[in-house]
Amino acid sequence: MSTAVPSSVGREVADAASLGRAFDDLLAARAEPPALLALGEPTHGVEAFPLLRNELLGHLVERGYRSIVLETDVFAASVVDAYVAGAAGDLDTVLATGFSHGFGAVPGNRELVEWLREYNAGRADGDRVRFLGFDPPVEFAAAPGPREALTAVAEYLPAALLPPSVRGMDALLGADTDWTNEAAMYDPAASVGGSDRARALRVVADDLASALRRAAPTLRQADPTGHDRATAYARTALGLLRYHAAMAHPAPDRIGTLLSLRAEMMADNLLATVEQERHRGPSLVYAENVHLQRTPSRMAMGPDEVSWGSAGALAAATLGDRYVFVAMDGKVDSDPATLQGALAAATDRRALFPARAVRAALPPTIAVDTPMVRSHIPLTPAVLDGADAVVYVTDTDGVQHQYW
Repeated sequence: MSTAVPSSVGREVADAASLGRAFDDLLAARAEPPALLALGEPTHGVEAFPLLRNELLGHLVERGYRSIVLETDVFAASVVDAYVAGAAGDLDTVLATGFSHGFGAVPGNRELVEWLREYNAGRADGDRVRFLGFDPPVEFAAAPGPREALTAVAEYLPAALLPPSVRGMDALLGADTDWTNEAAMYDPAASVGGSDRARALRVVADDLASALRRAAPTLRQADPTGHDRATAYARTALGLLRYHAAMAHPAPDRIGTLLSLRAEMMADNLLATVEQERHRGPSLVYAENVHLQRTPSRMAMGPDEVSWGSAGALAAATLGDRYVFVAMDGKVDSDPATLQGALAAATDRRALFPARAVRAALPPTIAVDTPMVRSHIPLTPAVLDGADAVVYVTDTDGVQHQYW
């Protein structure tokens, strides 16, 4: 038995212009404009989703958006940001080094970087569209040590402001390989995060962050960009040390804790972006739905399921109505009896549906379709409950292009 969403609930977005108008209407109905417009995708590597993102960005830039923020390393992204601002460089190298997780090879990202560089050419700094990341330098199976982050803060601060605790920092850090042992993800005993020197480094990181914060009135006025980068390194150092401490703790919910700590770092980077970009315009944020949704994120880990609060949920707790989340999903030949089938039946290609209207049109216990590809996380009614809208895409080939 099929369950349908009335076609009047959604708006068909067959081209970039109609996609833009649908988003214009969605945002015009809000009490205040967003600082972050978060667009989620259900999986990485399926071309239809980032290409839709690129179309939307072009429309939003015409309406004052001045940055795009992706699920990529906050520091690596500066390579792309410099390139799209006009710095010399080879595009293939920029894609390989300016994206973490291999995302430079994801379909749509080359086109995004090319478009940003072309758009920014000849424009003043305040009118350029920036490329930013919001992920910490963490891969799922490993996390770096805090050496780079702590060193960057220590080198930025004037010598007279350095706290005494930094004198023993190098000895406490030890070898970088002590921190990057991939076995530590699954074996707490293999982690250095619970050692005395790791605990001592948390004091060093806190002292450096405090010194940087106390000197902000002078240092930021002299060099806003340098201060913002040093501040990002300071919070990253603290976040990485918390992450390593959790890796060393043999708690039953250990993986969920690690995911929540990564989300906390992501949220802090998003909120820093809002602060830094507040005079230039709002930002389009793009990542997997699980990183942006307001409702609890869930992931299967073997026979178990872990749950955590996403970066979007944490950012939304601070931003309130200035955070807008639009989920995306799509599948070839969706089962008519599922949420995906109901959305697919209301569009020939792709459509934007207000989330509340979809929930009102469907039974609360409607089934969810099977994944389109291995890493696809299909949209659920629970996620829809915390979304402002959903874009459903039917014109996808369902192919996941390899990027790792």
